[in-house]
Amino acid sequence: MFGLQGRPSLHPTVCLTAALMGKRHNMGSSAGLVEIIGLTGTFTFNPKEGIDNPVMVFTDDADSVSKPSPRLCVLKREERESYGFNLRVERGRQGHIIRNLVVGGVSGCSGLQDGDRLLEVNNCYVDDVPHTEVSRKIKLSGHQLCLLVLNGEEYEQAVSQGQDLRSLARAHKDEGCKPPRLCHITRDPASGLGISFLPVEGEKGHFSVSLVSGGAAEKAGVCKGDRLVWMNGGTVCDLTHSALNRMMKKCGNHITILVIDSESEKSYMRRRMPILPTMAVPHNLPHRARKLLLVSGPEGYGFLLRLERAPSGRMSHVLREMDRYSPAETAGMQDGELLLEINAESMETLNHEEVVDRVIQSGQQVSLTTITSQGLEFYTKLGLSPLLFCEDDGAEKEKESGEASQKEIEGLCKPRLCSLRKGPLGFGFNLGCVLQRPGTFISQVAIGGSGQSAGLIEGDVVIEVNGQNVEEKYLEDVMIVVRDGGHFLSLLVMEKTSYNKMRQTDTPANHVTAEVKKNIIYDKVC
Repeated sequence: MFGLQGRPSLHPTVCLTAALMGKRHNMGSSAGLVEIIGLTGTFTFNPKEGIDNPVMVFTDDADSVSKPSPRLCVLKREERESYGFNLRVERGRQGHIIRNLVVGGVSGCSGLQDGDRLLEVNNCYVDDVPHTEVSRKIKLSGHQLCLLVLNGEEYEQAVSQGQDLRSLARAHKDEGCKPPRLCHITRDPASGLGISFLPVEGEKGHFSVSLVSGGAAEKAGVCKGDRLVWMNGGTVCDLTHSALNRMMKKCGNHITILVIDSESEKSYMRRRMPILPTMAVPHNLPHRARKLLLVSGPEGYGFLLRLERAPSGRMSHVLREMDRYSPAETAGMQDGELLLEINAESMETLNHEEVVDRVIQSGQQVSLTTITSQGLEFYTKLGLSPLLFCEDDGAEKEKESGEASQKEIEGLCKPRLCSLRKGPLGFGFNLGCVLQRPGTFISQVAIGGSGQSAGLIEGDVVIEVNGQNVEEKYLEDVMIVVRDGGHFLSLLVMEKTSYNKMRQTDTPANHVTAEVKKNIIYDKVC
C-alpha cells in the first residue's frame, strides 16, 4: 500500500478526483496514466514504474481548514436502565461508531448523535484501542459515563487530512490537569487515619483535605490541599460538614476516598465533567483482581471449577483443587479465588455450564481474571466493579505507563529514521501533499504493514528519502526516489507541528536536515 498523491495542476481548483487508467507496465513500455479531473479541464502525467496502488489525494492548507470540535457527553442512568446506544465498527469506516440511539433515552439527552466517533471513554483515549476493550470500558463504568466524541463527517475529514486525533482529544483538556486518585486508608494505632476535612469557603459541598504529616492518609497517596470528591462509595457534594464528620466516625479502621488536586478540580468543573472513580489512579487498595494466563499441559489446566454459594447468598464460580506443578499452580492460582472473566469476557450473566464451555473452547491457552471473596465484598460495598483495578494496573504501573507515554510523545517531536522493507502490502503507507506546494507527508498507514511496524504515523512530514532531502520536492519527484530504492526504504520523518516550529528557525532545507540529524531517533527496522 503505497499511494501517489500528485503534483498540482496549472489551475488552482483542479485535482479533485483521480482515477487510475490502464495497467502497469515495465520500463520502456507505455505506462499507466492517472487522469486528473478538474473543474475546468484535465491533464495527465506518468506515475512512473513500481509504485504500489497509485492514489491521488490533495489536501487544502491545514491553516485554512477549520479544526474539528470534539464534544463531551455525560451520561447518567438509573439502576437496570441502559445508556441507550450501540457502539459498532463498520466495514469501510474507521473508528468506534455511535449507532441506534434510543429516542428520548439517556444517550440522546446527553448530546450523542448517530454516526459520532468515540475518542475517549472516561478521559481515556480509545480511538486506537480494540473494539472489545472499548465496549468493556463502557460496561464497567457503572451508572455514569463520560464520552468524548467527534461528529462523523469531521472525524473522516480529520483522518483523510492526516490529523493526529490523540492531540485533538488532548487539546480538549487543560494542560497539567491530573486524574483523580482512589486512596484506601488504614487507621494507624498512634495517629489514626491522619486526615480531616475542612469546608471550602463559599463552595457548598466542597471539602479540602488536611493531613497529619507522615500519617496513614499521606502514605496512602492523599496530598495536602486535595479536594474530597467521594467517600466509601458515595459523593459528598450534598453533605454538610457535620454530616461528613458523622460519616467519618462510622468508617472504623478503614476508609476509601476519591480525591483530586484543587487545580484539576477546577478544570473538571470548567468542562462540566464529573470526577468519577472509573477515571482514578488506584493507591493502596487492599484487594485487586488478577489476570492469570494458563497454557494447557498434557493433563489439561489442572484445576476444578465449582459453583458455590457464599454466606451472603451470592452464587460464584470458584477455583478449587489446583494440581501440584500444574499450569494453574504455575500461573499463581489460589484455592478459593472467584472467577470474574474468561478471555476478557464477563461471567456475571452466564450459568455454570456456559462458563465451563468457555474454558474448554479456549483450546490450549486461556486467560482468567480472578479475585478473592474478600476482594469482591470490598468492591461491592463501594459500588464499583472489581474489574476496574487489576494487579497489573496498579499505581506504579500507571506511573510507569504515564512516564512511557510522555517519553513517546516527546520522541514524536523529534526526527525519526524509519527503515522499511516492502511486504505483501507494499511499504504500507500513502503519501500526500498540500496543493501547489512542495513537500510531502504520510497521509495513511496500513494496519499491520511495514510502515506501521517501522513507526510511521499519519501526518508525519517526510524530510528525507533514502538519505536524500525531499523537503522542497513535489510529490511525483519524491515517488521516483522511493521507486529507485527497490524493496528497501529509509524515511526521515517528523511530527508536523514540531517540524513547522523548526522550520521557523531554520528556513533553508539543507540547514533543517543538518539540524535534525543531530537528534535522530532510530525506529525499529522491519
